[in-house]
Amino acid sequence: MQLVNEAQSFSTHAAAPAFSHTPPGRNHLFVPGPVNIHEDVLRAMTIPGQNHRDPWFAEFFKGVLHDTKLIFGTREGTPFIFPGTGTGGWEAALTNTLSPGDKVVTFRYGLFSHLWIDMMQRMGLDVTVIDCRWGDGADEGRLEEILKADSGKKIKAVCVVHNETTTGVTSDVAGVRSTLDSLSHPALLLVDGVSSIGALDFRFDDWRVDVAVTGSQKALSLPTGLAVVCASKKALDAGSSSTSNRCYYDFGDMLRTNPTGNVPYTPSLPLLYGLKKSLQLMREEGMDNVVARHHRLAEGTRRAVAGWGLQTLCREPRWKSDSLTVVEVPEGVDSQLVVNNAYAKYNLSLGIGLDRVKGKVFRIGHLGNMDELMLSSALCGAEMAMIDAGIPITPGSGVGKAIEYWQQTTKVIPTRESLVQ
Repeated sequence: MQLVNEAQSFSTHAAAPAFSHTPPGRNHLFVPGPVNIHEDVLRAMTIPGQNHRDPWFAEFFKGVLHDTKLIFGTREGTPFIFPGTGTGGWEAALTNTLSPGDKVVTFRYGLFSHLWIDMMQRMGLDVTVIDCRWGDGADEGRLEEILKADSGKKIKAVCVVHNETTTGVTSDVAGVRSTLDSLSHPALLLVDGVSSIGALDFRFDDWRVDVAVTGSQKALSLPTGLAVVCASKKALDAGSSSTSNRCYYDFGDMLRTNPTGNVPYTPSLPLLYGLKKSLQLMREEGMDNVVARHHRLAEGTRRAVAGWGLQTLCREPRWKSDSLTVVEVPEGVDSQLVVNNAYAKYNLSLGIGLDRVKGKVFRIGHLGNMDELMLSSALCGAEMAMIDAGIPITPGSGVGKAIEYWQQTTKVIPTRESLVQ
């Protein structure tokens, strides 16, 4: 009878549509966005339909808008919340400050920096691209050469992807700002902080960033659907002379409505409730602690990679990302096998290799709502999936290094100190 039942079960699964079976446990989500959402945030987003034209909305929205300044590290900047994605934020940064034909300088060191360049070119900007190795960050020396040659100060903006999730690289925005300042160059500094803001050290005011962009599905630990942008006074002033066509992502429409707590079009109320709660959790943790947590999680992961006898795609320590770790697989192994095995056998979602590094790397995301035990499960699953793919990994060789580091560096959770005294 048991054999008959097993045969029937096998037959049933074989005939079922692909991916229709729901396994026990949970999906283990470890891509660099979308990320894991905190239970408190999920509860905050569970609301009935509401009318944002009713009187309650104005003070609610003004409060959420003000609270976003926390993640940008700004007192002076003007924040905007657009229904959209980080890509929409890219468009807002460009169209509200620049005009077709304007000269801009930017770096290409991964797929997302490449896609932003594509947008710039489609918008008619005159783009100078500094191509870097995929695995390196923004080269301030090459930027300096280009800016020095710009004796007429014709370059209107320098654009930087702060954290490139294709390669696991975090560029030095402060270093780019220092390069501009050393030459007294007036170019705007536009920063894609989609996978950095809210996880890594970001200082909008101190670095004199002019426009910074992030998205809700990254360190803010929300579903996809919000582009959160911050603009300096210099950027807002540039808008008065910008001739780029804009409509949905027009700062002007926001500036006319936001001060009174209104918006130019229907907002996503569940996402705004979630954003309010997520920002509250980050404020309670303290942004310095948020940044330190991300560094500790990343360092444990990097130690796991070393324990496996592998390397990260980023070699230079100053550029290694604390948002994700990009792992190179041995030559002759297709990294897609690792990702496929992880999902097929262990219900673990890892990031695939993209574009130029397709088949050469896999990506472990560790940003947003994340702790040591959650990340330990990803490292365990990655070890098993690599073994399945034929990579000679000793079980426990990586996760053991991470556990050792985290056990030594993890502090007692605040308000639980009495349990260990």
